[in-house]
Amino acid sequence: MATAAAKRYARAVFELAGDEREIDEWARRLAQLRDLMSDEKVAAVLTNPTIPRERRMDLITSASLEPEATNLAKLLIESDRVHEIGAIADEFQDLADAAAGRVRATLTTAIELGSHDRDRVATELSRRLGKTVTMRVEVDPRILGGLKIQYGDRLIDASVATRLQQLRRRLTEAS
Repeated sequence: MATAAAKRYARAVFELAGDEREIDEWARRLAQLRDLMSDEKVAAVLTNPTIPRERRMDLITSASLEPEATNLAKLLIESDRVHEIGAIADEFQDLADAAAGRVRATLTTAIELGSHDRDRVATELSRRLGKTVTMRVEVDPRILGGLKIQYGDRLIDASVATRLQQLRRRLTEAS
């Protein structure tokens, strides 16, 4: 879940990207920053308060990033928010998807689905939402059967495990 600060940074970058008509470029820059700043060794240096801030800035400057990405990285170092780059990138992508009429969804099933079934679920969800759906599929045997679909802050839970929990709850309440 993105923090309020990550959402503010993402919104600011998104507004800048929209003004400059560079949403795809900024999505790529943020992914590049995420890859760099999420590296364990790099993050350890960038977040180490015993290393002077100027030296941490020099590390970012030498990282062969585009000037815009370098400036954002320096801003994150200055504000001690290096650890939020993943949430910022995710939130930015959510904003870009919403602006383009896309929805990212996660489909969770107990067993691997064939491509025909995955496409059918994506097509039906696209039809219902009136938006293009990009589906990521996860397999989780703990749900026993059925499926779960999560998009945005919504969850459609038609799993056997959840239905069994609901039945168990009703039976204990009736006793």
